[in-house]
Amino acid sequence: MAVCARLCGVGQSRRCRRRQRQGQHDSDSDTDMDDEEGEKIVCELRGSSGGVPGPGEAPHSPQSLLELPPELLVEIFSSLPGTALPSLALVCKKFRQILSTETIWRRRCIEEFGMKDDLRKMEVVGVSSRELYVKRVNPRVKSGRFMKLLPDYEHMDYRDVYTHLLHPYRHILGLWQPDIGPYGGLLNVVVDGLFIIGWMYLPPHDPRVEDPMRRRPLFRIHMWESNKATVECMYGHKGPHKGDIQTVKKDEFSTKCNQTDHHRMPGGRQEEFRTWLEEEWGRTLEDIFHEHMQELILMKFIYTSQYDNCLTYRRIYLPPCLPSDLLQPGLFKGTYGSHGLEIIMLSFHGSQAKATKLTGDPNVPAGQMTLDIDLSRPVQLPDLEHQRSIEELSRLVMGVHEEVQRGAQCAAVAASEEAEGSSSGAEGSDAPPAHNAEAEESGVGAASSSSDPHPFVLPLGVMARNDVYPRTCKMCFYGTGLIAGHGFTSPERTPGLFVLFDDDRFGFIWLELKSFSLYSRLIDQLEHAQAPNMERFEAMLRNMQSWTS
Repeated sequence: MAVCARLCGVGQSRRCRRRQRQGQHDSDSDTDMDDEEGEKIVCELRGSSGGVPGPGEAPHSPQSLLELPPELLVEIFSSLPGTALPSLALVCKKFRQILSTETIWRRRCIEEFGMKDDLRKMEVVGVSSRELYVKRVNPRVKSGRFMKLLPDYEHMDYRDVYTHLLHPYRHILGLWQPDIGPYGGLLNVVVDGLFIIGWMYLPPHDPRVEDPMRRRPLFRIHMWESNKATVECMYGHKGPHKGDIQTVKKDEFSTKCNQTDHHRMPGGRQEEFRTWLEEEWGRTLEDIFHEHMQELILMKFIYTSQYDNCLTYRRIYLPPCLPSDLLQPGLFKGTYGSHGLEIIMLSFHGSQAKATKLTGDPNVPAGQMTLDIDLSRPVQLPDLEHQRSIEELSRLVMGVHEEVQRGAQCAAVAASEEAEGSSSGAEGSDAPPAHNAEAEESGVGAASSSSDPHPFVLPLGVMARNDVYPRTCKMCFYGTGLIAGHGFTSPERTPGLFVLFDDDRFGFIWLELKSFSLYSRLIDQLEHAQAPNMERFEAMLRNMQSWTS
């Protein structure tokens, strides 16, 4: 280990010369041997490069990389992308020898893929104890015992992990939305030790919107037994089994289970439905008294179970964060009545905030913009006594709604006149933007000046999933929510009130439905999910709507 420490400063290399003489001396003499051998290797490399002057020679400046000391070359090579290192190894024997240093590949695994574990101290994660322990039979004594099944770390190094696991599957890391009709979903593919695991994120059980998200592994990729990565399907209740992953095109991949019989249960579809219902909703069908809700649940089970984990996934990004945003954008869990909890993505676009569904329902499917908030039109709430009146709240919101409609009509007329080439139309087309800019400036200013918490209560007659909601809010804005019939028929935007409670919670009052949705931030750390820029993110939002329109 001292050899590698002298070459690169940290870690032990499985390819260093220390391994060639392993076992010749006991542990007491290992340290002395490491020191001597380390001096020898460093001197050989330095001598061959001419980087260290001999006795009586004048020091000189290196004229090329070959003349640099090996420990400096290790540091330089460690900062290069892993994809460039194989070509660098073809330059010369010295480079090839230095590129066998584990420290270089360990750093690439950490910096490029976020790998945090040490291969020499690794503990297997993402698997159950039943999968870790297998019964092995000793052929000599014919006795059985349970032994822990772990990867063979002695025959595995960071270069193998980088070359055969992380780099080939780098394109599937990040956030994805499965193509499950109107229901959608959220998949997060991460590096977890010696695994690449696809975790399906599920909302908490309705209506506990502030509970943490639930996770379920759908697939995993590992290289336990050889230098070839193995894909396993994790769906079902019989443990991991053979699966496959195919890259369909850029930002899209598909999974396939090769042993779907592992998804079946002895009790047939009834047992599968009861198990799914308990996991999905945390209750039995007898506990759900609402007949319409029972129909929706049964419909979802029939629709989603037919895929058998053979799905297509499309990449999604987290929204970019700007200093001018009202709060940090991101993912939130929200209550949606009989449909249960759903996951939405909140993003900001100038004076507009959008909430896009990542999970959906047969009425408003995943990918659609469920909320559209006009941040230039704040709403000042009355005192608590008048807040309890749904009529008073409707009067305030509908007043803003009518103003917005009049502005939209004027803009449409001005646009048509401008298209006809009318000079009066050109003058008229300049008026609405000036009015909107003034309203935006005054609205944002009024909102920021009144951001101190003030009392809030739901109006009487507005239905909420539970009474656990904040009793103070920071500010309110006019907005619209998307409603539709079954099968996304006759969609329309209906006015409502956006209520900002704090940095992690907001709500929306649907006036026409007389219902209230509470949203709570998803706090999980999601890596490899940031959008490259705002243009790519907005293009993704447009594509998401087209997937389910």
